[in-house]
Amino acid sequence: MTHDTVSLDGYDRRLLAALQDDGALTNQALAEIVHLSASQCSRRRQRLEQAGLIRGYRADLDAAKLGLTITVYVNVMLDTHSPENADRFQRLVARLPEVQEAHALTGDMDYLLKIVVADLPALSELINGELLPHPSVSTVKSSIVLSTLKADQRLPIPE
Repeated sequence: MTHDTVSLDGYDRRLLAALQDDGALTNQALAEIVHLSASQCSRRRQRLEQAGLIRGYRADLDAAKLGLTITVYVNVMLDTHSPENADRFQRLVARLPEVQEAHALTGDMDYLLKIVVADLPALSELINGELLPHPSVSTVKSSIVLSTLKADQRLPIPE
């Protein structure tokens, strides 16, 4: 997999930083922050979107206020290491809305999942009713988050 980097100047970096803080900023509001005209901000934003650097915009929701009070990191080892089994597992993860992130790993486990659920019975249902019985899965180990020290989705923008 190749990743094409996009050439950024100082205006682009400031624009990206401002949008990471508030994706709903208008071009006029961006112009005041970045010190360009609204039309220049619009053109730059559009170029960054077309280049795939800005993948989209979404609201940052409060999980606890939605009743999703349990965050869990789940390590998963596959039953067999074949492309077909990995595809089966990927399809399982794709259909589970509780899975916020899924990462293929090196080391002792094959995947790390970040999961949010309402409570322990919901977690039990997800692990015992979905993950463990799935034919692609061999081992599941979970770690429940007790407290979160930092949860920042903003990326450090390189100079």
